[in-house]
Amino acid sequence: MPTSHLTPYTEPPADPYHEPRRANCPWCGGKRLRTRVRSAARGRRLAPGAYTVDRCRDCGHAFQNPRLTPEGLAFHHLAFYAGHLEDFADRALSDRAVRRRHLAAARTVLALAEPESWLDVGTGHARFPETAREVFPYTSFDGLDATPRVEQALRAGRIEEAHVGDLTNPWILPRLYARYDVVSMFHHLEYTPDPRAELRAALTVLRPGGHLLLELPDPRSVFGLLLGRWWLPYGQPRHLHLLPLGNLCRELEVLGCTILAKDRRPAHIPYDLSAAVSLFLARVPRPLRALLSPLVSAASALDHALAPVLRRTPFANAYRIIARRT
Repeated sequence: MPTSHLTPYTEPPADPYHEPRRANCPWCGGKRLRTRVRSAARGRRLAPGAYTVDRCRDCGHAFQNPRLTPEGLAFHHLAFYAGHLEDFADRALSDRAVRRRHLAAARTVLALAEPESWLDVGTGHARFPETAREVFPYTSFDGLDATPRVEQALRAGRIEEAHVGDLTNPWILPRLYARYDVVSMFHHLEYTPDPRAELRAALTVLRPGGHLLLELPDPRSVFGLLLGRWWLPYGQPRHLHLLPLGNLCRELEVLGCTILAKDRRPAHIPYDLSAAVSLFLARVPRPLRALLSPLVSAASALDHALAPVLRRTPFANAYRIIARRT
């Protein structure tokens, strides 16, 4: 019998969208992991399935486990934007409230420096650079984002240069080497597969003495413990890492930075209860959802009423760091 020259059939991987499950923490290597939440993907266009967030008992780092592969992450990002979905944090706040937050963040840098050039990473439609220009009229603002939204922002005149892709991309990073006095990342690191590599890249594009402005969700927030999978910052399947404040500060110091400010109060976003109600209602039958929809408005009013108190307590859901590259 003649020998066949056909390539032997090999069975495809069971799940091409997920890496193998980790047995240790990607931040500190600790093996004392505890499952924090299990949740399904959000949005009708997303592929079904459960997603797990584990927390390291040694360092407190929370992460998606098993993590999405680059193909899986790209699929979910595409489905998210193709569905014209927006982050609940943007919808939970009025345009005036978002503008106030952006102005307050810009003014924290004004007390430290008057930059000539500023890069906003994960800028989206560049709403922050548009507002920050009111505080820094002579600063050149550029934007970087993984989606074409940044090009739309360029055409709208909100930024001077648009860069599409990841900051760690070897085609992008060399072009931006030591070009900026300030690099900002607002709720961006939680989406990145390797936060340490992202931080190193951010410091690479900073000039010596430049400032790094970061805002991230706080995995130590009491809301995360009480609301479980209904807590918005868990954000499955797109949020890959949730970094505690202490871990991030220590990493920045190892990378040669001086921490100038760290605070939870100004970074807190009043959306925890209203987002939890919205996520829950998305799972109930449509007729019942319509009857219960006023609960979202009531929860939102409660979020805003409690915010002045909660932002000063362990319920605060985010933190801000300003560091200088020394």
